Amino acid sequence: MNKIITKSCLLPDGREITIETGKLATQADGSVVLKMGNTMLLATVVANVDAKEGTDFLPLSVDYQEKFAATGRIPGGFLRREGKLSDYEVLISRLIDRAIRPLFPDDYHADVQVGIQLISGDERALPDALAAFAASAALSVSDIPFQGPISEVRVARVEGSYIINPTLEQKEKADLDLIVAASIENILMVEGEAKEVSEDDMLAALKIAHEAIITQCKIQIELSEAVGKTVKRTYNHEVKDEEFKKELHRLLYDKVYESARLQIANKKVRGENFGNILKEYLASLPADAAVNKDLVKKYYKDINKKACRDLVLNEKVRLDGRKTKEIRSIWSEVDYLPSAHGSAIFTRGETQSLTTVTLGTKLDEQMIDGAMFDGTSKFMLHYNFPGFSTGEVKPNRGVGRREVGHGNLAYRALKNVLPQDENPYTIRIVSDILESNGSSSMATVCAGSLALMDAGIKVTAPVSGIAMGMISDSSTGKYAILSDILGDEDHLGDMDFKVTGTEKGITACQMDLKVDGLTYEVLKEALDQAKEGRLHILNEMKKTLSGPKPDLKPHTPRAYTIVIEKDQIGAVIGPGGKVVQEIQKTTGATIVIEETNNKGVVNIFATNQQVMDAAVKRVKAIVAIPEVGEIYDGIVKSIMPFGAFVEFMAGKDGLLHISEIKWERLENMDGVMEVGEQVKVKLVEIDKKTGKFRLSRKVLLPKPPAKKEEAPAA
Repeated sequence: MNKIITKSCLLPDGREITIETGKLATQADGSVVLKMGNTMLLATVVANVDAKEGTDFLPLSVDYQEKFAATGRIPGGFLRREGKLSDYEVLISRLIDRAIRPLFPDDYHADVQVGIQLISGDERALPDALAAFAASAALSVSDIPFQGPISEVRVARVEGSYIINPTLEQKEKADLDLIVAASIENILMVEGEAKEVSEDDMLAALKIAHEAIITQCKIQIELSEAVGKTVKRTYNHEVKDEEFKKELHRLLYDKVYESARLQIANKKVRGENFGNILKEYLASLPADAAVNKDLVKKYYKDINKKACRDLVLNEKVRLDGRKTKEIRSIWSEVDYLPSAHGSAIFTRGETQSLTTVTLGTKLDEQMIDGAMFDGTSKFMLHYNFPGFSTGEVKPNRGVGRREVGHGNLAYRALKNVLPQDENPYTIRIVSDILESNGSSSMATVCAGSLALMDAGIKVTAPVSGIAMGMISDSSTGKYAILSDILGDEDHLGDMDFKVTGTEKGITACQMDLKVDGLTYEVLKEALDQAKEGRLHILNEMKKTLSGPKPDLKPHTPRAYTIVIEKDQIGAVIGPGGKVVQEIQKTTGATIVIEETNNKGVVNIFATNQQVMDAAVKRVKAIVAIPEVGEIYDGIVKSIMPFGAFVEFMAGKDGLLHISEIKWERLENMDGVMEVGEQVKVKLVEIDKKTGKFRLSRKVLLPKPPAKKEEAPAA
């Protein structure tokens, strides 16, 4: 049996995290079991020794999967087994990937597979904040060249206090919720949401998170040393020719720099100009020249990247001619699609989103079936990125991980401004990206905010978003923070930092760093510049629509909510659902009844006001509380010798005694009333002991004058 090694560390509140290796999955290149409370993650890593021929990138795959048995559950669906990763699992996989990918050597191109499985689950120790920690530990005990370690924590602010790796209950109370990944030296990745917090609050959370991460990185180093994996495998995955690289740089750098200085805003034209430089060089080569064209293309990419970066650092001018803080031109439009419940176009430069909002009933809520979470969601945001948006031919194979991640960022940005208790609708936002050259996820946020307001949804405030970039040179200390980055600037830059928010504060953020040594001072500068940019974008949006429209579209289903007592739910539903089904059938409305906070909530949805009024009237009649002194339109249900039983409210009968029908004395009920006859009655008494109702009809009739006594005969 292999030697089992265990290391542990404590969170700031004293909770313990342990990492164990040598017990499970020992044939993997590296494997660990991470445990916190009753949550356990098995992380494994495997890498091929050699790279596939022609590969010039890192083929890294990261899969996080939750086993349903981990929480004592059986999967739903027909197969009753784990299948393709859920969106939630994809999002956790992306968090891990984004944290570890920058720390592999640039020239390492072997296939690497990282797998993290939830094998035991505990709501008091949420696994999503532990998964990257486990992955990094597995890499640390392997001989795979990984320039870590890193770790990842969740930091949440609950009632003013920052908590590392909060419980689910604490997380749901938080007004700031971030997952932060970092090495001992630097923050690498941030993702999260907030309820309109300030930039200073965001920075404070990052600092607290980093302190906890440093401790977790140190025990990984101890674990690696104990296992004896401090020396990593050697590899040679690239053909290199440093002399040729220098020669190519000498020949082409100035040409590329001058092309970049042309400041061409059109992405296609700019790309053609750069491409022509390479074509001219290749065409100038003798027919028998022994030149590795793949190597030429690789080195030319490096030259292009350096020239474009130098232009920004030297002249503070960007590829499309903008200054570092300048935002591209913006135009937007709402109510573009006449049949949608809400729609908007948002265009910023060469990035465009066409976004729709659809309002549905509770029956349209999304079902969630996961190992850690199950239930329903009444807000969905879906993001689509077709090939034509970038002028590419790309097969439509369904939604990829990138689309899931971008959609989730926009979802986080908008969800906290939606109306809560007073919103009866299931809301679905769909963003279709029609053009893309930089930050289509932020265009989705802006278009989604406009579409919600166009639909008449009473958001608390409009939201805008901006993507920030950075170009830096560690040798000179120069850096430039760029607002509203282009796609090219994303690829050649050192930071991709997306920030969304209202006028009051930040609602979501996502940051990926590709460079070491980002100080908190530079990060603060980036946040402040982002605030300036997103407020500018927000002002441009307000020129189109500044707040929610006063009413829904005429074709939008209307909704009405009636809160009733818990013991009245049965009366509305009726035996076997008979009552509610009859109301739906006769009125055409859709009625959904649920119990919330020990109350009954009746949501009524209708296609027009007439249908709504009819359904509301029927439900209110059932749940209304009879009041003594009120007058009702009743129906005679049965006739007895001593009077009639009259249904004066839905499901409520009262006795109309024979003495209360007319002022005149009636000897019997023969011919006085008929079953089914409509009669106006007044509720005159409710028996406190029996709860029975006593009605009167005669009190609503004019009282005949008293008869005069006849004079005695003479």
